[in-house]
Amino acid sequence: MAKKGGKSVAKKRRRLPALIKDMGACMFKKPFTQQYPFVKVEAPEGYRGRHTFYPEKCISCGLCERDCPANAIELIEVSGKRMPHFYLDRCIFCYLCEEGCPRQAITLSKNFEMSTTETKELLVTPKEFISKPKATSEEGKENVA
Repeated sequence: MAKKGGKSVAKKRRRLPALIKDMGACMFKKPFTQQYPFVKVEAPEGYRGRHTFYPEKCISCGLCERDCPANAIELIEVSGKRMPHFYLDRCIFCYLCEEGCPRQAITLSKNFEMSTTETKELLVTPKEFISKPKATSEEGKENVA
């Protein structure tokens, strides 16, 4: 066999038919990738996404702030109660805050779509989760112009 640059020419001839065979097989298979964002991907169980906070369960103990290794939690005063304010731009999503919470006021979510150019959008405040009192039908009629 003739050698060219230390490699045999016969080996190159054997690789070409195998390459064409593999290309042909892949052309007719279902693709492995998904067309995100057109096809939404379901996050697996136990995925550590955006924080979900239940203010009615919070007892203002401060364990979440103490346990956070990234200092991404700050307790702020909201309606007479100290509640956590999450800085997702600092968060490393270790969820030690969830593990340390005695009342399960902080939980995992499967929301992974958090990309933004504004840091204000990466703040999770307790005000987002405090439910507003529902207006009764009489109150709703008075506010209609």
